[in-house]
Amino acid sequence: MLRWAVIFAIIAIVAGIFGFGGISESAAGIAKVLFFIFVVIFVVLLIAGRRR
Repeated sequence: MLRWAVIFAIIAIVAGIFGFGGISESAAGIAKVLFFIFVVIFVVLLIAGRRR
């Protein structure tokens, strides 16, 4: 999931460089959501691993 967040962030950067504002904003939004989902899952699994 982190890989997909990085891919969408790169798409957002490239689209921003070429002047595609709408595509850049949506790709950056998707990257942000995927990154936060990754962080939440990582923390949950980290806590679950400590309990064992």
